[in-house]
Amino acid sequence: MTAVVGARRRVTVSELVLRYPALGPSCALLLAVVVFSLVTNTFLSLDNISLVVEQSLVVGTLALGQTLVILTAGIDLANAAIMVFGTLLMAKLAGAGGGLTALLAGIVLCAAVGSISGVLVTSLRLPPFIVTLGMLTVVAASSRIFAAGQSFPVSNGLLNLLGQRFYLFGQIEITLGMLLGLAMFLFAWYALSRTAWGRHVYALGNDPEAARLTGIHVNRTLFSVYLLAGVIYGFAAWQAIGRIPNADPNAYQTGNLDSITAVVIGGTSLFGGRGGVLGTLVGALIVSVLRSGLTQAGIDELYQDVATGLLVIVAVALDQLARRRSR
Repeated sequence: MTAVVGARRRVTVSELVLRYPALGPSCALLLAVVVFSLVTNTFLSLDNISLVVEQSLVVGTLALGQTLVILTAGIDLANAAIMVFGTLLMAKLAGAGGGLTALLAGIVLCAAVGSISGVLVTSLRLPPFIVTLGMLTVVAASSRIFAAGQSFPVSNGLLNLLGQRFYLFGQIEITLGMLLGLAMFLFAWYALSRTAWGRHVYALGNDPEAARLTGIHVNRTLFSVYLLAGVIYGFAAWQAIGRIPNADPNAYQTGNLDSITAVVIGGTSLFGGRGGVLGTLVGALIVSVLRSGLTQAGIDELYQDVATGLLVIVAVALDQLARRRSR
C-alpha cells in the first residue's frame, strides 16, 4: 500500500494579510503601546488607557459606519457633518424638554440623510465620492443655518447618559458610551460575518456585476448599507453629547478624514470587499494611541498629523502590495 502525502503549500505574508486584515493593525497597536510605555512614564497608567479609549470613541463609531460603506467600494465624506447635525437637533429639542423625542429625532435625521445618499448612489448610479462630497457641503451649511452660529449646552439626563462613569473592578474607568460603542461593533461584526446580508456586502464590494448575476439584490443591499451607516452616525451623535455636553456646528470638522484613517489603518481596503469592523476598532485605537503617546512624548501636533498621514499611505500601499502578490 502506497501512502500519498500532499505537500503543504507555504502561506505567504501577503496571503496572511488578505486572510486576516486585522492581524497587521493589531501588531502595530501592540508595538505602539510598548514603545510609548518605554518612552514615557505615564502612558501605561490605567487612567491614561481609559482616556485613550474614550478619545477614540466618537471617531471610532463614525469609522464603524464608514467601514460598511467602504466595504462596498464606496466612501462617505459627510459622516461627521451628519453626526454634528444630529447633535444640534438633539440639543435644540432637548431644550424644549423632550429627551427621548430629541434622541429619536436625531437618530432618524441621521438615518434619513444617509438614506438620501443611498438613493442617489443606487437609483442615479452616481459615484459615492461625488454624492457624499455634495452631502458634506449641504449638511454642513444646513447645520450652521439651523444653529444660527450658536452652540447649545445639553443638560438633559438621557442625552448625557452615555457620559456617565463608573469603575470596573474598582480601578478601570468606564463610560456607558464605551459599552454602547462595543455593543455596536459586536453587532456589526456579527451582521457582516454571520449573516447573508454580510456576505452580500462583501460580494458587492468585490464585484457588483458578479454579485448581481448570483442573485443578490445589489441596489437593495447598497441602500441598506447607507441607511445603517446613517443610524450609526445618529448613535455617534449621542456619544458625542455624552462625552462633551455641548452641540457645536463647528465640531468634528476633520471627523470624516479621521474615520477614513481609522478604517484604512485597520486593514479595510479602499477598493472594497476586504476588511472588517474589528480591524476598524483597532485602527481607531491606533490613531488615539499615536496622538496620546506623541503628545506625552512632547511631539508637536503638526508632526503628529504628519505621522498619521504617513501611516495611512503605508497602510494603503501594503494593501495594494498584498493584492498584487495574491494574484
